[in-house]
Amino acid sequence: MQFTSSSRLRLVLRGRVGFRRFGTGMSDFSEELIRSKTEDDQEESCVLSGTGMYFPWLQKHIDTVETGGKKEKDFAQTTSACLNRIQEALLKHQWPQAAGYMHSYFQILEDSDSHKRQAAPEIIWKLGSEILFYHPKSNMETFNTFADRMKNMGVMNYLKISLQHALYLLHHGMLEDANRNLSRAETWRYGEKSSSQEVLINLIQAYKGLLQYYTWSKKKMELSNLDEDDYAYNTASQTMLNHSWKTSINLGALIQTPGVWDPFVKSYVEMLEFYGDQDGAREVLTNYAYDEKFPSNPNAHVYLYNFLKREKAPREKLISVLKILYQIVPSHKLMLEFHRLLRKSEKKDHHKLGLEVLFGVLDFAGCTKNITAWKYLAKYLRQTLMGNHLPWVQEEWNSRKTWWPSFHFSSFWAKSDWKEDKALACEKALVAGILLGKGCRYFRYICKQDHQILRKKIRRIRKSVKKLSIVNPGL
Repeated sequence: MQFTSSSRLRLVLRGRVGFRRFGTGMSDFSEELIRSKTEDDQEESCVLSGTGMYFPWLQKHIDTVETGGKKEKDFAQTTSACLNRIQEALLKHQWPQAAGYMHSYFQILEDSDSHKRQAAPEIIWKLGSEILFYHPKSNMETFNTFADRMKNMGVMNYLKISLQHALYLLHHGMLEDANRNLSRAETWRYGEKSSSQEVLINLIQAYKGLLQYYTWSKKKMELSNLDEDDYAYNTASQTMLNHSWKTSINLGALIQTPGVWDPFVKSYVEMLEFYGDQDGAREVLTNYAYDEKFPSNPNAHVYLYNFLKREKAPREKLISVLKILYQIVPSHKLMLEFHRLLRKSEKKDHHKLGLEVLFGVLDFAGCTKNITAWKYLAKYLRQTLMGNHLPWVQEEWNSRKTWWPSFHFSSFWAKSDWKEDKALACEKALVAGILLGKGCRYFRYICKQDHQILRKKIRRIRKSVKKLSIVNPGL
């Protein structure tokens, strides 16, 4: 079907169907875009959005269209302006307005620029799915219809849209529908199999594996409630064994490809452990954490550490894994456990690293209220200084003495901490006194508080600071 520039422009700008069509069926929505030229030319050139509102910014584009053989305004300017309006509405979470503009933007599929036409389906899918996900009047049927039409509209995006559609279904708990969607996509081919298609097909197969893993996991839970001598237990065990083999093929093949496959690795390792393949699980996790082909991933080291911990691996092995995690994420919640392992080690360099780890954790704003970290630091500072390792403390403090006082030990934080958590305030006061001396505002404020229960504790804090402060040692 051919469109004149003026009729095509009015077709895009008219937008009179609005969200009523967009929200209830993509068939009607698409049909509106391919209305015949004759019918289109009979329409009034009024400019309404999908919600029936008048928009001057659209009118100016109509006003610039010249007839009588003169050069017409480039249609691309209108679609570009429409796209900007959609993006603006999305940023402001104005879902009905975005839906109205989206109705008009579909005309990009008729653009004379082949590059824009080819890119349009993916853009429309991303914008449209976002709108339908959040629009208050959207529903599952609408989204499914939209997704199915978009798959057929852009074959190069078929696999990608199928995968995202399946994830949407999973999000809404529709596991069987998601599995059917993935099964259809798994067998789909277009032309010669490209590397990008292969990656997407692997992903689709992997998510099928996750769904199978979910079923397997439910069976495992049911199995735990059965008597091991029961016939039902043996039957269920055999079913799980057969099912897990199919699942492991999907997951095992995927995680050999370099990438971040956290949920797939966790599921695969759980099945390997359940069936007693500890060596296989260890190999998978070791490769995932240490193979240079894979991107740096802190979770890979967390999974390996938790596995080794379950295996009761030697302390040195656990320390070696957490040492790498510390270099990647020094504020990770496992760092306090790392500190405990280092503290129990017999190596002096581990003891020194244990102090560094605590300082490193408290460098981060998200850890400033972590009372366990402050307790550990207060206790370890005392042990370190009593063990004649003042240089260790000075080395850590020298790089922080210009910013820690205001970051942790200001008068504001003293008042706030005392009001919210007195135990935390006492631990911080001891650390502040050791590092900054008796003149520290935080230390002075806490020590002036008259609290019947904490009176003895505050007295001990004063004595420790007098004895151990690195500002005036021995005074």
